[in-house]
Amino acid sequence: MFRRRADSLTPSFQQPAPLERVTSVLGAGISWKGSLTGSGGVRIEGAFEGEIALRGLLVVGETGRVTCEQLKANVVIVAGAVRGNITAEKVEIRATGRVWGDVVTAAFATEEGAFLRGQIRMEEQIDLGLSIPPATVPASEEADESE
Repeated sequence: MFRRRADSLTPSFQQPAPLERVTSVLGAGISWKGSLTGSGGVRIEGAFEGEIALRGLLVVGETGRVTCEQLKANVVIVAGAVRGNITAEKVEIRATGRVWGDVVTAAFATEEGAFLRGQIRMEEQIDLGLSIPPATVPASEEADESE
């Protein structure tokens, strides 16, 4: 009478990774030049030079060094050094963080000791202008869900 169906115990699809979670790491001692785009969370502990357009979280760790003309991400946390302009929905500069560039954001936080040489422009809403589609469930998994 009150039996549970076996297929209701296991989910038939996998949830996409949340935007505010680190899924990739550029480790200390690594030096990378190029373009970083996509969805998900990235932590940089090494040196990165190039362009960053990320739908998700970007963490520049204490040993991280980023040189980038325009850095775009949903959330940016700086505990290392960033040379370049930042556009993000939320920006946080930790006590060990150093930023040389302008910041455009809807939410901004700093800790005592944080360094910023540039201007901060607060907006009610941020359009990152990213052409990267948000993470979605693959079509094959959506079909399983509807059955």
